[in-house]
Amino acid sequence: MPNVVIYTTPTCGYCHLAKAYFAENNIAYEEKNVATDLVAREEMMKKTQQSGVPVINIDGDSVIGFDQQKIAQLLGI
Repeated sequence: MPNVVIYTTPTCGYCHLAKAYFAENNIAYEEKNVATDLVAREEMMKKTQQSGVPVINIDGDSVIGFDQQKIAQLLGI
């Protein structure tokens, strides 16, 4: 099972789409809300130099935004 972490905010539409995609494909993930978790926000920005969400980390590879094709490729689905 891949290790999936998604950095989100509550109002991010693409974050909701990504989480729905994971649910549809039975992919377990850890969600980090960067609107309230300052440590997670700093972690995300340090890894990717991005301040926008979603940022999805799959086994060490980062996906910026909800790039369904790249996510599927990294997950092997």
